[in-house]
Amino acid sequence: MGVSVPNKRLGFLLVPGFALMSCSAAVEPLRAANLLAGRGLYDVRFLSMAGGPVAASAGARFDTQALREAGEDFDLIFVVAGGNPVLREDPALWRGIQRLAAQGIPLGGISGGGVDLAKAGVMGQRRFTVHWEHYEAMGELGDWPLMERRLFVIDRDRYTCAGGAAALDMMHAMIAADHGTGLARQVSEWFIHTGVRVADAPQRMGAAARYDIHNPALLAAVELMESHIADPLSQEQLADLSGIGKRQIQRLFTERFGMPMMVFYRRIRLETADKLLQQSVLPVLEIALATGFANPAHFSRAYRDQFGISPSQRRRDGAG
Repeated sequence: MGVSVPNKRLGFLLVPGFALMSCSAAVEPLRAANLLAGRGLYDVRFLSMAGGPVAASAGARFDTQALREAGEDFDLIFVVAGGNPVLREDPALWRGIQRLAAQGIPLGGISGGGVDLAKAGVMGQRRFTVHWEHYEAMGELGDWPLMERRLFVIDRDRYTCAGGAAALDMMHAMIAADHGTGLARQVSEWFIHTGVRVADAPQRMGAAARYDIHNPALLAAVELMESHIADPLSQEQLADLSGIGKRQIQRLFTERFGMPMMVFYRRIRLETADKLLQQSVLPVLEIALATGFANPAHFSRAYRDQFGISPSQRRRDGAG
């Protein structure tokens, strides 16, 4: 059982285009905790930098109070963002986050909000997590030795979660710490969230589930491909490390995916490059090298063959 703490005042600082599902998955458990406890354990306030209505990713609008008018009497403020936070530039938001940190207010990041906390420079020696879609782009943006691939991370006065349903799991942990596991279980059951996950559960399905792979040698080869993007392995290395002959593994790839093994491997690398083009400001040459292509000309040809447009056109489209 956790030790019940006094009622908490929580702020949700909404960034325009914030992820609606992530926000709801964080706010609704708090409402349910109040309802099931029969008293107001959590006082939730919606904030924004400018105040007024703020539109979510799906178009729904939340009425908010301007952060500068909300005062300092908060036990925790979550930054809730969506879209592509790695590329988004929002100095006003970052200054606001820095002021909150200077005031000693504990901070959280939900979905893209964790990226904003890191870019605002308030994570210090704190562990944190971001959505798997942004992990590689964040790694290219800077050195984040304490960034982890977890569903959520609670490190002292910093709370971050990857977004989506992970917010439910983080709130389960927070409610359990504040008011005991009994209430936390009631809240989870209220939302038919019976499979509560621990913080270090994976953000993504494993390769076996994502690709519907049942052969262990084939699975080993795909996992090797995903872990060797910048330094591609040869066909011989993949076969040897998978414990199977070269001809046999070629046959397995053709039967399962309808393409040769190295064509499949190149597709994985190009899909990684496609994400970096849209989510980072890395030069095309650096993206080519980061995905195992020796020169930009080779990369551009392969990219155009895969996606039907040039890397520069993809970057322009992504920026728009």
